Amino acid sequence: MSIMKTKLLIPAFLFVANMGFGQGTWVFDKAHTEVMFSVDHLVISEVGGKFEEFNGSVTSTQTDFDGSEIEFTVKVGPINTGNEQRDNHLRSDDFFNAEEYPDLHFSGNLVKNTDGYELRGDLTVRDITGQIVFDVKYNGSVTDPWGNTKAGFKITGTINRFDYGLRWNTLMESGGAVVGREVQIVCNVELQKQS
Repeated sequence: MSIMKTKLLIPAFLFVANMGFGQGTWVFDKAHTEVMFSVDHLVISEVGGKFEEFNGSVTSTQTDFDGSEIEFTVKVGPINTGNEQRDNHLRSDDFFNAEEYPDLHFSGNLVKNTDGYELRGDLTVRDITGQIVFDVKYNGSVTDPWGNTKAGFKITGTINRFDYGLRWNTLMESGGAVVGREVQIVCNVELQKQS
């Protein structure tokens, strides 16, 4: 086979190999996935944190992940904002009530749109379920050096914590809230395809 034909076949082979990446069942690579949040504090700054325990799966019948079914559960107890007193307050009934409602749960779909992707579905916090729509950036799929097929996504969105029963609120003399209502969510996700 000539060198020219070989050079032409390599990109074609890679294209065909990548076509099937999206189909199948995927799990979250916990070592390379972060579930983070931030909220306004005293109106002038933001405080952030992350959930350190989670599980989930993605099931896709399409090569480009369009319409994928997603189930995702987060444990509230291991919340981490870098401050033990604040973490304990978030676990209390003022916020998540982790003892009675230990999990947050999302069930929905990844849907392609004109700008990329959206994550649409039901988010359950405490005993309240509401619909959400988050923006999703699909970063692509690769095979790592150990033969595992990986896919990367960045998910961003905002929820109103009052909609989910996280209603603790203290006002400053100026009238501004100590803790903002809007919670920004950022998830850097790496999925691993199951054989």
